This record gives sequence, structure tokens and C-alpha cells, in this order.
Amino acid sequence: MTLLKETLDKLYREYNFSDRLVYDPIDFPHRYSEPADVEVAGFIASCFAYGKVGLFKPVIEKILRPGGRHPAQFFLNFTLKDARYLKDVSYRFNSERDVVCLAYMLGRILRKRGSLKNVFYRFYNPEDEDVGTALRGFVDSFLGISVSPVYGKNIIPSGLAQLLPSPRRGSACKRMNLFLRWMVRTKDIDFGIWNRISPSKLIIPLDTHIARISRCLGLTRRKAADWKAAKEITESLKRLDPQDPLKYDFALCHLGIAGLYKGMICPNCTFPPGACKIIKQAVP
Repeated sequence: MTLLKETLDKLYREYNFSDRLVYDPIDFPHRYSEPADVEVAGFIASCFAYGKVGLFKPVIEKILRPGGRHPAQFFLNFTLKDARYLKDVSYRFNSERDVVCLAYMLGRILRKRGSLKNVFYRFYNPEDEDVGTALRGFVDSFLGISVSPVYGKNIIPSGLAQLLPSPRRGSACKRMNLFLRWMVRTKDIDFGIWNRISPSKLIIPLDTHIARISRCLGLTRRKAADWKAAKEITESLKRLDPQDPLKYDFALCHLGIAGLYKGMICPNCTFPPGACKIIKQAVP
């Protein structure tokens, strides 16, 4: 475990945050200075941050563009009359109506609660072992809004549900956990504007790539990249840093940067051959 910590700490220290920022969806909230705008831009960016960066970034640009310098104000006042600003905006599993409905829901939430932070805080209990319960409540707040004005019936279509994953359904909730990392952590490129939540309560934003590396390192035994695997990996990382386990999210991502090891790829993950064997021996 000592060798694993030393290796991941080294990768964390070497992570080039400034160079990677432009390739990361966190680039969008970094364009704003007001916490309300950071929060809303971060939420939108994280919802659509799946697939190739070159494909989802133009979509996020289009969604945020009508808000100009203050997207929070735009979405606070959003009604279906403003759907014209999102005309022809769609992305993979998400139709134009799904995009409009997310904006409509966001407007309803902001008018009722004032901010996304206030919504999340309603469900957050510092005594909980992690943010799972609060995240379920947060997502349920969106899904509890009638979608009839957008779709003509109050049934959540798959494209909208895909934008609002929940631990309730066993999803790893990669994008929601990414959003929470941005809002909660105070270090590196994260914002730390949700300061009532301890970084130790966060769950790693898990995708298939991180899951594969984590299995190789012995951080999890689960084959599925689901909520249980995300929790298991996070618990393993807490053994390395109990207060800030998600700092290793950067280290694990570092391992997968294209060309980092000049083609020296282990067939089981993205470590160079031999390295994963040595590190795995350090894991009890």
C-alpha cells in the first residue's frame, strides 16, 4: 500500500492541470467568476460530458451561449418561451426536447430554491458515510417536476433520464460525481464553493477506463462500473488519503493520457508492462 500511495502521489503531483484544462469539461465553469454562474455552468457541462470531448464541448457551448456572461440568470428566468434559444441543440442520446426539458427543470429548481447548492444541502447530512443519499434527493428533485409541458405527458423519456443518473438505479453517476467534485474540493482546478460538504464524503467519478485501472491496482474486485464499484474504489483510496481521496482521480486519469507511455500499454489497463505487477504486489 505504501508503494501504491507513493506512485499515485507522484502522478498527482505531476498532473499538468493548466494544460489539461482545455480538454476537460471543467473548462466551462472556469469561464465565470460568480459562484451562481460557476454552479450552473458546471451542472450543464457535467450533464453532457460523455463521449468525445470534441463532440460534447460544442453542444455545451450552444446551451450556455444564450446566458452570455451570466448563465445562472438566464436559466433562473427560463420558461418554455425561451426554448427557441435551444433550437436544434441535441447530442447523441439527448434530443432537442430533452435539452429544453433539462433547462426548464433547472429554471423551476432555481426559482424555488435559489441555487443548486441549496437543493443539495436539503438532503445532505454530515453524518452520512458519503454523498449518496444527498445525490439521490438532488436528482429526485429534478425528476419530481412534471415534464408534461415539454413532452405532453408526465413520463420521463430515456434521453432525459440519461442526463440525470441516480445511485437509486445503481448507476455509477460519473457525471454527477464529477460535478460534486468540482463544487466541493477546494484544491487544484476544483472550486470548493459548496463548503458544508467534506471532500472525504465524495465518490469518485467512475467510468470504464478508471474502473479498469482500479481493478488492475486491486482497488476493486467488481467487474461492473456501477455505484457499488465507485464506492469500493473510493474506500480504497481513503486508505491513501482519508480526507481527500478524490485527489487520486487526477492520478488515475494521468495514467490514461494518450501517448503518456508511448505505446507501452498493459493489456489489462493502461499501465506500462511490469508496472502494474509491481504496484499490485503493494496492495494487501
